[in-house]
Amino acid sequence: MEFKHIPVLLSEVIDGLKIKKNGIYVDCTIGGGGHSAQILKRLSKDGHLYGFDRDQEAIEHCKNKFKSYPNITLFHSNFKNAPKILKENGVEKIDGFLIDLGVSSYQIDNAERGFSFNHNGILDMRMDSEDKLTAYQIVNSYSKERLVQILYQYGEEANAKKIVENIINARKIKPIETTFQLKDIIEKSFPKRVVFGKGGVSKKTFQALRIEVNGELDGLRECLLELISMLNKGGRGAVLTFHSLEDRIVKTVFKEEGSDCLCPPKVPVCICGHKASIKLLNKKPITATEEELKLNPRSSSAKLRLIEKI
Repeated sequence: MEFKHIPVLLSEVIDGLKIKKNGIYVDCTIGGGGHSAQILKRLSKDGHLYGFDRDQEAIEHCKNKFKSYPNITLFHSNFKNAPKILKENGVEKIDGFLIDLGVSSYQIDNAERGFSFNHNGILDMRMDSEDKLTAYQIVNSYSKERLVQILYQYGEEANAKKIVENIINARKIKPIETTFQLKDIIEKSFPKRVVFGKGGVSKKTFQALRIEVNGELDGLRECLLELISMLNKGGRGAVLTFHSLEDRIVKTVFKEEGSDCLCPPKVPVCICGHKASIKLLNKKPITATEEELKLNPRSSSAKLRLIEKI
């Protein structure tokens, strides 16, 4: 299966990064290379792009796609390791970074990866196939209490207890091995009139399992803070989020780093000494236009936040 992915909010991201010809840029989640291709087109031979992805297939795809570009370096690694790896390679300062926290269309549409309830495949959901934890292990071995917690916390699933109860009962009979098996269990946890509503009732549970498998929220805050500290003055950062949990983390970090004081409101005089290191380029997140939504419905949940180092 060919590694294809439609880059979300492409023009908004590229315009927001305000690419400098000789700048140093980091695409922390390079995926199919859609955003990176536009960054590279705007760089001179003195500029450089560093790309990261935890999916080895994405890295191999981009190695081939960008083989004619001498000014790109790729790393097979989780984006949260980017600041550390950059510094180990002598990169202390950068002019811009992009983090696209979405799952690629290739991963979703490839049944073998087990990400989607629309395609039947083994329950996997690993972004990095070298990782050990899979959705199969979570669904078939986690305790009832832990599963309910995951669905509530990561999926914001109000019907978590009923879904988990049905999962526990099903796995007592035989292991839950495929995405369609799990989808069927989830759908039986809802009234039929709800099951056939917009979006599908399996979406939140699959999201919760994917986040748990890949530890998607772990270390996001710390990574953002490190990348911000590496930005040159005037350098910019762009983050694309696709659900409220990750967007909340990004929003909080940007708000804190864009504020001169983090003291509680009741403290009459600032005692924290915190100084703003960035300015927010958009108070409200940028979302997809009607035109983009028609071309790529998966952009409907995307939110773009932009910052500039001061």
